[in-house]
This record gives sequence, structure tokens and C-alpha cells, in this order.
Amino acid sequence: MEESCKNVYITTPIYYVNDVAHIGHAYTTIIADMLARYSRLTGLNTFLLTGTDEHGQKISQSAELRGKTAKEYADEISGKFRALWDDFDITYDKFIRTTDEEHKLGVQKAFQTMFDKGDIYKGEYEGFYCVSCETFFTEKQLVDEQFCPDCGRPTSIVKEESYFFKLSKYEDKLIKWYEENEDCILPRAKKNEISNFVKGGLRDLSISRTSFDWGVKLPDSMNEPKHVMYVWLDALMNYITALGYGTDDKNMNFWPANVQLVGKDILRFHAIYWPAFLMSLDLPLPKHIAAHGWWTRDGEKMSKSKGNVVDPKLVADAYGLDAFRYFMLREVPFGQDGDFSQKALIDRINSDLGNDLGNLLNRISGMSGKYFDYKVSSVDVEKFHAKELAEIDAILGNVEAYIFNMQINRYLEDLWKVLTIANKAINDYEPWNLMKDGKSDEAMALVALITNIMAKVALLLDSVMPEKISLIAQSLGIKIDTATYNSLIKNKNLIPDTVITKVDQLFPRIEEVLLEQPASSDITKSECEMKNEKTKEVSVEDDNLITIDQFFQTTLKIGTIVEAEEVPKSAKLLKLQVDLGEGRNRQILAGIKEYYSAEELVGTQACVVANLKPAKLMGMISEGMLMAARDENGLSLLRPQAPKKSGTKIS
Repeated sequence: MEESCKNVYITTPIYYVNDVAHIGHAYTTIIADMLARYSRLTGLNTFLLTGTDEHGQKISQSAELRGKTAKEYADEISGKFRALWDDFDITYDKFIRTTDEEHKLGVQKAFQTMFDKGDIYKGEYEGFYCVSCETFFTEKQLVDEQFCPDCGRPTSIVKEESYFFKLSKYEDKLIKWYEENEDCILPRAKKNEISNFVKGGLRDLSISRTSFDWGVKLPDSMNEPKHVMYVWLDALMNYITALGYGTDDKNMNFWPANVQLVGKDILRFHAIYWPAFLMSLDLPLPKHIAAHGWWTRDGEKMSKSKGNVVDPKLVADAYGLDAFRYFMLREVPFGQDGDFSQKALIDRINSDLGNDLGNLLNRISGMSGKYFDYKVSSVDVEKFHAKELAEIDAILGNVEAYIFNMQINRYLEDLWKVLTIANKAINDYEPWNLMKDGKSDEAMALVALITNIMAKVALLLDSVMPEKISLIAQSLGIKIDTATYNSLIKNKNLIPDTVITKVDQLFPRIEEVLLEQPASSDITKSECEMKNEKTKEVSVEDDNLITIDQFFQTTLKIGTIVEAEEVPKSAKLLKLQVDLGEGRNRQILAGIKEYYSAEELVGTQACVVANLKPAKLMGMISEGMLMAARDENGLSLLRPQAPKKSGTKIS
């Protein structure tokens, strides 16, 4: 980032409220948060935007299938996104919703501006429309003359009156922008794809609909009450309406955006439609539009039907948020597809975080405590370790270039090179022998060298793992702030004399997976599944039916909860000791902390599935399952109407 740049604006896509957040949403948002935290640390005035996209026919249909209004449904899913980002401590400056009144006013202003310029005209559209993608396609683009080329779902022929944006007018200007700005789209290979697509010719874009009404209305001056704006025109404008465009303009000094993060599936909208709209509005174009890849699960594409969609909250609760953040940022080069597996995550935690980072802090604490009563002085570091300092400064002087070129995995790789220098120095210089030989000044210089390396790396890792780095900073006696960054990183200084404080082990070793069951989210059913449920006739051949013998293979009993406590670091789990009349208590882990406190459960009874194979959750054995029912009003345990003897069978 150029030093002259005082303002930094970073955006995630606004997430469509047709389902709850999955690992792909978390990946984008964690990257954005990392960029924002790093920018703030270096002293830049930073604005991070995220939010939800809530209009369009798909949302209207999803809400109807669930017996809700579109606004009620949007409120529910948007609330879940915001709650997750808050739980993940995402440092957003604004969470925008396209149902916000200020946003609607800004979109209407943009429409009016483009219309007055002559870039919008009225006509009629007939084409193949995919409701799921909210996109029109030509007949040549369809698969087997019917199916959407992007999502594979059937399209329908739509013919309606529409307003059009003169996208074709901006074809040459877009190509010029791509050619003159090498990194306007990252990775660069993606820019070549987009440029070649535009060179193939652009058609004018239909930007209004009359077949449904869940969207932003056209400006009153248009006198077109039947029309609502195309969801992508509405959604893309959020990046400037969030800054006050169309209302107070109070934060428009942050525009243009430095980095706009998107998934590769929506790059075309952001790299063609969005800059064309901005050109029409006479606004500067973003500096970087960065498209990341998709995540698979254990080598397989994630899908709701397979039940292998990764719930980021479950993973973060089990393994720790900072470890999850590090894994997501380190595991795959930006732009490439990545694969999530618990084994890969555990390997990163045990090797990178436990052995390399956490163990180095332990060595600092151990050496300083054993030899110098935890006191560390940097006075002789340059005298004895000029070579190591030069190597470190050379590496750290180049890492920032990786950040805004979206090479975050390389940024982290270089930080680990510095940690390797530290661990190697301990082995090479052997402080225990230096002390034995009476060379305490050299031993102190070595301990101080390692302490300084850890301090510098900690500063640069704060944006990746803020919680753990705060503990490292506490141990080293440093502050994570801009002044310390300028001193240790920018000016290559060493820390002044300090006293080391012992902290608990940062990354305890993990021997086996902590989530026995797939880390899948409690996701909503797809529209297709819900439609099928509404129309399906129940028959005796239905695969979901079981025989009476199969039913009696399940053992259900009344259990009395004799002890209950919260599971540390888990937002959902309670650890229960349950009496099932067996002469000993069963330990059962139940994900009900959102609905019940540990105290209120003690002495109560519940229905228990008693013959489940024991499972391990967060390293603890669970020997059964409580039965519960959940609807829109919450979750309730199933209980006997009157107290029963512990272990009473349910039939």
C-alpha cells in the first residue's frame, strides 16, 4: 500500500439471504477483516463494509414457501449473518442491508443520474431467465436448450416491459481499463478471462422487472409504479450507498475502494456491470477487484444434499477461531480452490501454530526465566547477531507487498521463514552452553534476538490471529499498535528492555478430530426440496418409512440430569451427567446452551436416545442424545408429563 494513501476501503460482497452462512462466506469475510486490521495497524484510516443482499424474485419465493413475508425472511437470515460476524469479531465499520432506506435512496439517485445521462432507456425484454442466479441468458448460452449454464437449474422464458442500461456503450472503455490497470482484477488470469468475454461483445442490460415487486422501486419522477430494479443494479450500488451516496455523502472520501473481495462465481457482475455503472455515474473505479476460489470438503464439492456443507461456527468453536482464521488464510493461494478437512486443519495447528509459533514463545519464557529471571535486554543483539537481523529485515521489508496483491498465503509463508531463523539460532548458538562457558552476555543477546523476532512476527500476525497475538504481546511486554509497528517494522528498531511473563500454552496439541460428525450447518431446506414436500403424496413405498422392527432398534429412556456445566470455548454445548438407572451416570454433550442454562437443567428429566454409539465432541465423550423439538419459536426438550423413574423405557 502506498504511504500516500490515507484512506483504505475494503468490501466483502453483500451476501444473498437465501441461506445461512457457510465456509465460503467466512473465507471472504476473514480475508477482508485481515486486510482491514492490517491497514489500521499501519496507521491508515480504514473502512470495512459487509452486509446482506435482500431483494429479488428468489427471496420472494423463498419467503413464500416458508409462510413469511419477504421482509420477515430477510430480517431472519440477515440477522444470522450479522450475529456470526459479531461472534467472529469481524471489525466491520458498517453492516449494510439493501432493505435500508438510505440504500434505496442512493440506488434511486444512481438510476436517475444514469437515465438523465441517456444511459437508460425503456424497451421490452424476452429471454431465458434463471431465478436462482437472477440472470438472463441467450438461447446459445443454455445447456441442452433449457438449463442455466451457471447453476444447472431450468430457466423460464420471460417477456416483459423493461428499462435497459446501455452496457454496450461501455465495451471499449472497459477493455481500456483492463489493459491500462494491470492489477484491477486479481488474480491476473481472471482479468484475462473477463477481458476476452467483453471483447466478444456486450448486450445492453435489462435493469428493471415488472413480474414481481420485492425490490427497490424506480424514482418517483419515472412514474413507473410497476417496475422494480434488477437485483444486481440494486446490490452493486451498496458499495457507494454505504458511504452516503445519494444521501449525505459523508464517507464518500473513502471511494474508490482499495480491495473489493468477491467469489469467482460473481466476478463477471463486479468486473463488467459494476465498473460500467460507475463510468456512467462519473465515479472512479475500484483499485482491485479480487476473486477467490471455492472450497471443497475432503475433496468433494459441498452440497446440502450430501450433508457436507461446512458450518464455520462449528469448526471455530471446536478448534478455536484464531486457528480457523490462520488455516483459511494459509492453506490455499488466493484465487485457487481450496479443500477443507479436519486433518489438514489439525496439521496446521500442531505444526505451524504449536511447534513453530507456540513452542518458540515457550522457549523464550524458558530461557529468560532460567538464565535471567525473565529479564531481557536488547543492548548486545546487533553486536552478536547482525547477520540474523539483516536476514529478518530483508524478509519483513518485503512482506507488505503481498497483502494488497492478495498473496496472503505467501505473506504467512515469509513470516514462518522468520520463525525458522529464530528456532535455528537457538539450536546453532546453544544458550545452555554459552551460560556454561560464562558467556552470559552472548546468551542474553541470543534470548533478546529471539524475543525481538517474536515481537516483530507478532505485530504482523495480529491481523490474522488477534486473540492469540494479544497473549503473545502480553507475554513479551509490548503493545500491538501503530507506534510499535512503526518502531519495530518500519524503522527496524529493537524492543527496549522488557520482562517476560509466562502464559498458558497457546496451541495445545490435538491428537484426533474434534468433530466426529460432519461439521455441517443446520441449513434451511432448498426451495426444490420444499416444493417437493408440498406436492409429494405419501405412499407405502416411500423410502423414509421404516418397519416396526426398525423402530424398536432405537432405545429411548427417561433420564434425570444430575449435573450440568458449560463447555469452555463452545457457544452451544452443555456437558451433562444423566442418570439412566444404570448404576452410573452417562456423560452427554448437548448443543442447547442457547436455550437452557446449566443451572435450570439440574434435577429435571428429559427423553434420551440411550443406545447411540459414543461420539467425541471437542475432545470429550458423549454417550447419548437428548430429544428435542425446534421451530421458529426456539427449541424445547422433550420431557415426561409427570416425573418417572430414571431409566424408564419409552415405547
